[in-house]
Amino acid sequence: MNGLLAPAAPWSPVVATEHPARVLAIGAHPDDIDFCAGGTLARWVGSGSTVSYCVVTDGDAGGHDRSVARAAMPSIRRDEQRAAATTIGASEVVFLGYRDGSLAVTCELRRDLARVIRRFRPDAIVCQSPQRNWLARVQANHPDHLAVGEATLCAVYPDARNPFAYPELLEEGLEPYHVPAVWIANPMYPNRVVDVTDTLGAKVAALAQHESQLPAGAERMERHVRGDAERVADTTALGAGRMGEAFQLVVTEELH
Repeated sequence: MNGLLAPAAPWSPVVATEHPARVLAIGAHPDDIDFCAGGTLARWVGSGSTVSYCVVTDGDAGGHDRSVARAAMPSIRRDEQRAAATTIGASEVVFLGYRDGSLAVTCELRRDLARVIRRFRPDAIVCQSPQRNWLARVQANHPDHLAVGEATLCAVYPDARNPFAYPELLEEGLEPYHVPAVWIANPMYPNRVVDVTDTLGAKVAALAQHESQLPAGAERMERHVRGDAERVADTTALGAGRMGEAFQLVVTEELH
């Protein structure tokens, strides 16, 4: 034995009832947040949550039309992401401008994410998983996704809460902040499932805004999104006829 605790099987995520007041969703590329959690974020907005997006890369390696200049792609994708976020109901989108396809878990990235966290002071963060999930679509395991997942968790703890980490943030007037909870999308072992039956349409509409990323058109994307949501519901407590998004909820607040 290697001393690690084996997870109990089968995993049966409970149906989530939480709707955090302030939510910060962090994704590697424009469209990642909408793919990972668009239905959940739209549901939370409908329940009164304030949702903000943080997109780490400029998305310049995306797209399918080779006639589009690479230098033009970041602007195209920022516009698409703003339109998609508006469709979901998000209040703000922050772009960090890192180079698409070149992300690593650096101190600079951790600092920049800690800066965003201290600014928005969210009750919950939604982010990508730092773990490769062999059961997910290969696209979920993009190296940039894994790097952003790990860097986000590093920014949550210890960086955002540590007054001695990145003292320049204090000089900017950004006080330390303890994030209460993190919702990890596309996890290997989900413990929460969100019923997005009523908001899947908003997710599909948001994803349709990312036109540069849909070489086969919006209809094919919608079939994939609906199929994935049906499979999540069918294999969890939601059951047939519903639509779901699965997460690993990690409690990160200080426990006394």
